[in-house]
Amino acid sequence: MRYRQLGRYGIRVSEVSLGGWLTQGRTIDDATTENIVRKAFDLGINLFDTADVYNRGEAELSLGKATAGLKREELVIATKCYFPMSDRPNDRGLGRKHITESVHASLKRLRTDYIDLMQFHRFDADTPMDETVRAIDDLVRQGKVLYWGVSEWQAHQITELVHTARSLNANPPASNQPQYHMLNPGIEKSVLPTCQQFGLGNIVFSPLAQGVLTGKYLPGQPAPEGSRGADETSNNFMQGMLNDETLTRVQRLKDYANEMGHPLARFALAWCLRQPGVSSVIVGASRPEQIEANAEASGVELPAEVWQRAAEILEGKE
Repeated sequence: MRYRQLGRYGIRVSEVSLGGWLTQGRTIDDATTENIVRKAFDLGINLFDTADVYNRGEAELSLGKATAGLKREELVIATKCYFPMSDRPNDRGLGRKHITESVHASLKRLRTDYIDLMQFHRFDADTPMDETVRAIDDLVRQGKVLYWGVSEWQAHQITELVHTARSLNANPPASNQPQYHMLNPGIEKSVLPTCQQFGLGNIVFSPLAQGVLTGKYLPGQPAPEGSRGADETSNNFMQGMLNDETLTRVQRLKDYANEMGHPLARFALAWCLRQPGVSSVIVGASRPEQIEANAEASGVELPAEVWQRAAEILEGKE
């Protein structure tokens, strides 16, 4: 496993990280989560990503149990807050009260004394940005949070956030967590350059397009039974990708990846990691062998002409 700095900051994270968005505390039990986490740890993965809202705290609880026997100093634990956790009026958003209470609740669920990376899950238009920055800066100064960042923020919002932190002489954001994969390279236009300008590292989610870039979904056929694509409660992010045209191009890309000596999933992860502004790719797993296979993407380097040809295949150019 190779490691990269989180943007311009001193902390180093594994190129491949383990997330629990749709699995931990939801579709897999605690014993399975522990097996997967231990396998990931043995493979050199040190970044474990979760969020308070994932199954209303159950994902954090499951991850906390799974990491309890591991050396805390060898782990980089990342979580998030923003989305409502209850019907209470202040149990949401990025106000001081919610941020403070969310961090303390996450600390308890994760069974830890500090959070390595606290991320703001979405932009909050209803809260003054200086309030948000002051609140997280206080938690950093208290030692309860080491680094902080955002997720799915737009380039102009990240720019304003950095300038706000500077004006308050506060600890600045260290990371961004956007969606990024071969079928959705949108962050390359403005988000990625903005993050690189201000020294934020990108920890990207859905690098396999929710499984579409594994090649298991075939044109003209229903999604495999038990797959995410067949689960109407978790396939929202896949809408627009499960059409015959896209799936046909993905199958052609799979053939090309195999010609280059790589399974499609490894090829797709390496495509994300080709970007110097990407610090890590988050993958999910419901079995230990899945994280083992995805970890092999770390260190894969291919020439620019390979990536150019891959883009042409996905654009339908023969």
